[in-house]
Amino acid sequence: MDGAGRAKKTNLAATNLKADFGVRRFGAVNWLGLWTLYLKEVRRFMKVVTQTVVAPVVSTLLFLVVFTQAFGASRPAVAGVPFVEFLAPGLIIMAVLTNAFTNSASSLIIAKVQGSIVDVLMPPLSAAELTVAFVAGAATRGLLVGAITAATSAGFMVAIGSPMQIGAAWAILYFAFAAATIFAMLGVLGGIWAEKFDQLAAFSNFIITPLTFLSGTFYSVERLPEPFRTASQYNPVYYLIDGFRSGFTGQAEASLTVGVTMTMALMLIFGFACYWLLRSGYKLKD
Repeated sequence: MDGAGRAKKTNLAATNLKADFGVRRFGAVNWLGLWTLYLKEVRRFMKVVTQTVVAPVVSTLLFLVVFTQAFGASRPAVAGVPFVEFLAPGLIIMAVLTNAFTNSASSLIIAKVQGSIVDVLMPPLSAAELTVAFVAGAATRGLLVGAITAATSAGFMVAIGSPMQIGAAWAILYFAFAAATIFAMLGVLGGIWAEKFDQLAAFSNFIITPLTFLSGTFYSVERLPEPFRTASQYNPVYYLIDGFRSGFTGQAEASLTVGVTMTMALMLIFGFACYWLLRSGYKLKD
């Protein structure tokens, strides 16, 4: 068979293959690939739901029980809000952000250590699609844990005669979403930067934990002496917790406008940082 005949036969085979299996044509976004990676992230933590969802809910509820039963009677109201009503929203939003961070960070570090990160980098997914899928999967876990924690906390508060109130639903929804998104992005950054588990633990212990515990979760920042009160104004977690709490109590220590502006800016900055690191392949393609 001459060259023209072989070329004709090859073209015919290719045409038949296209007819049998179809041709993948991606638009501006590979929606199928993005959705698949998102489902992988969700199913990853749902496979061990007792560890990833139930355990954090129980831990947060124990915090609420211990603080209210051991100290609630002796603690005065905070800005006219009963202590248990002040404490519960802070614990809920802490559960949201810590679980969002843990999910994306653990997903990336485990993939890197096990060598399976190549399975994520090889498919036709852009850096932006990878960022959205990882962040959305981690935020889903954070919001799921937060929703269950809120429901169980509300039941406990009804049982002790101090039912949970809702003052501004938009603040609850926005700051919960912002907390889950920001800390999911921090988890991506930490997971990419860390090369082993102890480095990720250091990232969590020396950055995430101080930011969350020194943000007014268990106390009012207004009661802190200087310079700690002023320093708290530069802690972004303070605005997340204060804004989320104001959705229940109807009172905010800080400006909600400043809180919304700062959290939006952080989402843009961290989102771009995640995109840039995934696009460059930093510590992923070595």
